[in-house]
Amino acid sequence: MGDTCAGRAFIGSFTSAGGRGILAAEVDVGTGALTAGEATDAVADPSYLAAAGGTVLYAVSERADGAVAAFDIADGRLRPIGEPVSVEGEGPTHLALAQGRVLTANYGSGSVSVLPLGPDGAPGAVAAVVPHEGRGPDPDRQTRPHAHQVLPDPSGRWILAVDLGTDTVRSYALDSATGGLTAHGRTALRPGTGPRHLAFHPGGHHAYVLGELEPTLTVCRWDDRAGVLEPVAECRVLPDGVDGPTYPSALVVAHDGRHVWAAVRGHDSIAVLDLDPTFEKAEFATTVPCGGHWPRDLALDPTGRRLYAANERSGDVTWFHVDEETGTPRHAGSLPVPAPSCVVFA
Repeated sequence: MGDTCAGRAFIGSFTSAGGRGILAAEVDVGTGALTAGEATDAVADPSYLAAAGGTVLYAVSERADGAVAAFDIADGRLRPIGEPVSVEGEGPTHLALAQGRVLTANYGSGSVSVLPLGPDGAPGAVAAVVPHEGRGPDPDRQTRPHAHQVLPDPSGRWILAVDLGTDTVRSYALDSATGGLTAHGRTALRPGTGPRHLAFHPGGHHAYVLGELEPTLTVCRWDDRAGVLEPVAECRVLPDGVDGPTYPSALVVAHDGRHVWAAVRGHDSIAVLDLDPTFEKAEFATTVPCGGHWPRDLALDPTGRRLYAANERSGDVTWFHVDEETGTPRHAGSLPVPAPSCVVFA
């Protein structure tokens, strides 16, 4: 890395749609521009990534025979650590790290898997698979569970799983000794919203849930002592009068906690929402074009000043400078990346 680079970004992509797998990129400190580096297709369809510091990168393989793969990135290269390991679930769409484990949300099978990590960071055989149950009112998308995201809460005490198929967010306690998950709570959201992505407020006591089947943000209180998620308000993420199907995908909260950004596929935009001082009311402010087509993921860089969108169908990752006062993103550049699905910094 040269002195002009603030760090590294890693971009996941769908190899089944012409993507390169995982692409490493340098990030320019002055402009936020991405410069493509090496890529690896050692794992098929690495649609979501998670970094453990700057040393190990994890990727799901979003296939029917879902798997997790690990890569050594300590020297800036992408070196596989062992072979991909089965998650014993179908179509994992998300993964997260917690208490020395890697967890996956398996969309196809509607389950959450827990895998231990070895001293070198390699995932081991599955320690637990927790199936969800239930359905929602949408006859096409909600005939059964579809776990879409799994993540630890800011306190590290709880694991939350967002299920699009059942309009729920489930909470679990993770046994640090065995890796088992114990069901703790189940929060029902408005039927038919199809929750896809949850992001916590920096204060740790509020969470925001983005619906995919309706362009809706649900504002929730989060009690980290009791492990209870409580919906308190809703807000549309599109202006009134928008026609045609839209599929919100990813959610990011500003580092200062004043704004929320949502990527909206179909409308091909990034929505800006303002949070009030209580963080319990979100108000739609505006949308800006995502710079491409079908924004599947959003990522905020470590400085909090730049936003990146992975535009799956147009084959590019665009970056934006964020107005510090209004939170409005301003398009600044783009890197061609076939079928991108995820951007992380490490």
